[in-house]
Amino acid sequence: MRHRHPARVGIAALALALTAVGCSSSDGSGSASDDKASARETNVTSCGRKLSFDGPPERAVALDQSSTEVLLELGLQDRMAGTSNLKTKIAPEYKSAYDKVKVLSPKILTSEQLRAATPDFALGGFTDYFTKDRVGTREELADLDLPTFVSAVDCPKQNASGAGKKAAGKTKSPFDLLFQDYEDLGRIFGVEKRAAKLVKDQRATLTKAAKTADRVKGEPSVVWLYSVYGDTPYVAGRSAIPSEMSRTVGAKNAFDDLDEDWPTVTWEQIAERDPDFIVIGDLSERGKPGDSAADKLKAIRANPVMSKLAAVEKKRFITIPGTEMDPSVRTVSALPRLTAGMKDLGYVR
Repeated sequence: MRHRHPARVGIAALALALTAVGCSSSDGSGSASDDKASARETNVTSCGRKLSFDGPPERAVALDQSSTEVLLELGLQDRMAGTSNLKTKIAPEYKSAYDKVKVLSPKILTSEQLRAATPDFALGGFTDYFTKDRVGTREELADLDLPTFVSAVDCPKQNASGAGKKAAGKTKSPFDLLFQDYEDLGRIFGVEKRAAKLVKDQRATLTKAAKTADRVKGEPSVVWLYSVYGDTPYVAGRSAIPSEMSRTVGAKNAFDDLDEDWPTVTWEQIAERDPDFIVIGDLSERGKPGDSAADKLKAIRANPVMSKLAAVEKKRFITIPGTEMDPSVRTVSALPRLTAGMKDLGYVR
């Protein structure tokens, strides 16, 4: 989910702040590399920007939880100068490694905080983190010799080492783009074998979930409810990864006609779509009103139009951790939850 919380930091301050930032080479000491690291040139294209490295980054800064957990999954905690913008508790399997990484900010990082970490690499799941009122634009940071990486899922029309373009006559799916992130980061940090294993394991989960589609009755429609701010619901649109998850398991996102990630809609619009079931994102640990699954259920049942839907009256709800609705190393975990929930609701033979 992308919401603006402007840092209001001037570009002059950013340029001054980042004078110490550089793109450093690594001799491999303390490296999580698959093999003994040595100086080698690596070229990767991320969201339309070409990046070159003489060696693996030594002081990476992650601008969100998704990026943080991908690096931890690849065993790169010793290569991290800091993390930020945690939406929920870190996954239990990463807790030990995460405790070794400095938390630069629990919220969205500012340019001053990025500078203080003296990074040689910055990565984020969304292009929105790289703006003038946050850490600075990618162009500005490139001028200061700080390479930046954005998930290919957020820029599918750009060339991310070939991602986003048609391959063998087939456009890559959001999951293909996510796996491209793993492979690109594996190359950047010299952990190609770990990245390849991660891709293999997650593809196996994806394949298993896809087999469910053959046992689904019809094509049930689903609304993915991510957040409720005030009385405004945010739902998954066509370009959000839940749409791909729906297709994978033989369901249809009820808001697939909206070409956005997480558009705001009204309760009346949801009621008009009359979904067969509703997936509710639980962001309890973020702590804002409307974040928890309980808050969302309360809002749904309190609305006179929504309360009359068959999906609501028959309690056709599936609860999934909200962070699994964003493109990340944890996204595939939503698939077995989704298929199990659909089976419980009677949609899977």
